[in-house]
Amino acid sequence: MLYFVPSNITMAKDEVFREEIEKASDFKFGANVAKVFDDMVSRSVPFYGEIQRMVAELAADHAKEDSLVYDLGCSTGTTMIGMDTMVDKDIRFIGIDDSQEMLDKCKSKFDEIGFNRPYELRCADLGQGMQIENASVVVLCLTLQFVRPIYREQLVKNIFDGLNSGGVLILVEKILAEESNFNRDFIKYYYNYKRRNNYSELEISQKREALENVLIPYKLSEDIALLRDRGFNHCEVFFKWFNFAGIVAVKK
Repeated sequence: MLYFVPSNITMAKDEVFREEIEKASDFKFGANVAKVFDDMVSRSVPFYGEIQRMVAELAADHAKEDSLVYDLGCSTGTTMIGMDTMVDKDIRFIGIDDSQEMLDKCKSKFDEIGFNRPYELRCADLGQGMQIENASVVVLCLTLQFVRPIYREQLVKNIFDGLNSGGVLILVEKILAEESNFNRDFIKYYYNYKRRNNYSELEISQKREALENVLIPYKLSEDIALLRDRGFNHCEVFFKWFNFAGIVAVKK
């Protein structure tokens, strides 16, 4: 169980890819994924709980009174629940996701724990134009990697334009290694991690195939270049584990 999720919330076990699928289709964040997503991501992302703690700490230090905190690709609300433990309670959260099933799960979790800060949930495609306004913090936690590359520059520009001076973008991504040999090694280490978390070879293989055309990672250097090219003055890596990284980018 993640450190900031109350004990009355249970995580259904991820068995989406447990049985052999005759014809693999692209990964979708539908109802089947939404109900097991918390277990899926906690077993699939190294140090996921610690990443969420770090995101919450960064958000708490940069969220400003009378501004907004955005969680883009908010999924089931885990990041907002984590930030809620540290960010001033008067600051409004806005969670955006293109999956209504994810937002429904998020709302049910909020209701279970008595989430009592002002917030809004919106269903929208981040790749089809996104207006950000009066933001002191914007979070993209394992989200940008699912936005088609052709739309990423505009999304980051919209985030930059909507951030107030001194505001931050907190970006967590699966990444490619800078050199191909290391990339192969890092993928090997990552699949070993999934095996240690009791995913079978079939589950690993079928999920990899389903994500092939959906999750498109960049190199860390490419993500930083994207942020700098869109106007962010400073980018700092706050987390790195083989093929996962966290970056905080500041708008001066």
